[in-house]
Amino acid sequence: MIDFKQTASLYRSELMDSVLPFWLEKSQDHEYGGYFSCLNRDGSVYDTDKFIWLQGREVWMFAMLYNNVEKRPEWLQAAMQGAEFLKKHGHDGEYNWYFSLTRDGRPIVDPYNIFSYTFATMAFGQLAIATGNDEYARIAKQTFDKILSKVDNPKGRWSKLHPGTRPLKNFALPMILCNLALEIQDLISEVNQFIRPELDGLVVENIATDSSLVDCFEGRHMNPGHSIEAMWFMMDLGVRLNRPDMIVAAKDTALRMADYGWDNTYGGIFYFMDLKNYPPQELEWDQKLWWVHIETLISMIKGYSLTGDKKCLEWFEKVHDYTWSHFRDPEYPEWFGYLNRRGEVLLPLKGGKWKGCFHVPRGLYQCWRVLDNLAIREASRQTVTDTIAQSAPAL
Repeated sequence: MIDFKQTASLYRSELMDSVLPFWLEKSQDHEYGGYFSCLNRDGSVYDTDKFIWLQGREVWMFAMLYNNVEKRPEWLQAAMQGAEFLKKHGHDGEYNWYFSLTRDGRPIVDPYNIFSYTFATMAFGQLAIATGNDEYARIAKQTFDKILSKVDNPKGRWSKLHPGTRPLKNFALPMILCNLALEIQDLISEVNQFIRPELDGLVVENIATDSSLVDCFEGRHMNPGHSIEAMWFMMDLGVRLNRPDMIVAAKDTALRMADYGWDNTYGGIFYFMDLKNYPPQELEWDQKLWWVHIETLISMIKGYSLTGDKKCLEWFEKVHDYTWSHFRDPEYPEWFGYLNRRGEVLLPLKGGKWKGCFHVPRGLYQCWRVLDNLAIREASRQTVTDTIAQSAPAL
C-alpha cells in the first residue's frame, strides 16, 4: 500500500526544490522579457525563439502557484514579466495571438494556432487574480471571446484541409476548453461524443461533423495520453457541478484508455495508436512522452481520491514507478521529455518548441495536493479507529 504522506512529500520536494528553481533561473529572459523554452539538459539556451503558448503556460504556472501555494514575490515577478512581454508583443493589437516570435518580440508565425489563445486566456486570467489588475482581466475576457468565435473553425484561413471533402471535429479543442473555464460546461456533451460505446468506451481523436466514425488515418487516430488528461478535467468539472456520475464515468474512461495504451512489452504508454492496429502515419507513434505519463498520474490519483476505485491506485503506482525511473533526470533538474519505445532517452533537452514550464510542474503540484489530502484523510480515519478501540469495553 502506498504511503500517501511520504509520496506527497516526494512530489512537493521535486516541485519546490528542483523543477521550479530550474525554470526561474534558466528560462527568464531578463534583457527582452518573456521566457526561453529551448533549454538543454543543463538549462543552457540552444534557441531563442519564443512560442506564445509556452509563454502563456509559464505565466499561468507561476501566477497559479502564487495564488494557490505561497505568495512568493519571485513567482509573481516571473509571471508579470512574462505577461508584460505577451501584452506588448504576443498579439496583433486585436488579441489575435501569434504562434511564435523572435527573442525581441517580432512575429515569426501568424495566429493560426488556437492554443496560443487558450493559454493567453489562462495566463492573464490567473494573473488578474494574483494582482487585481483590471487590464489583465480584460485581456483574458477579450481573448476568451475570440476563442468562442473560433470554435467551429479553430485554424480559420490557415486550415490546410479542403473545405467540404472530409469535415472533421477534433477532440483537442473541447478538451482544453474544459480546463479553461467552468462557464463552458455545455461542452461536456461535445466531449462525450468522442467517447464511443461501440468501441467499448474508448476515446477517438477525430469524428465526422455528424458525430459518426470515419475510417481514415485521422478517424482511426488514437492518443491515449490526450484522452486520459481530458478525464481529470472532467473529474474536476464533476466536482464543481456536483455530478458524481460524471466523475465515475471519467474515471472509468481513464482506466480503459490506460489499459488500451500501455505497452506490455517495454512498459509506458504509447504516444499514438491506430484504432484498427494499422501502421500509424506518425513516425513517432511508439515514443514514450513525459506529458502522457504525468497526466496519467494526475487522472489516476484523482480517480482514486474521488471514487475509491483501487484500480486507479494500482495504475498510479504502476505509472509512478515507470515515470520516476525513466523521465526524471538523476543529474540535472527538470525531466526528460522524449524516450524511445524501450524507455531510453531520445532527446536530453529539458524544453523546446513543445515542452516548457507546464506539464511537469503542474503534474507535481496536482499529485502533491491530492496525495496530501489522502494522507490527511487516512490519518483522520486512523484517529477515529484508535478512539473507538480505546473506548471499547474490555471483555
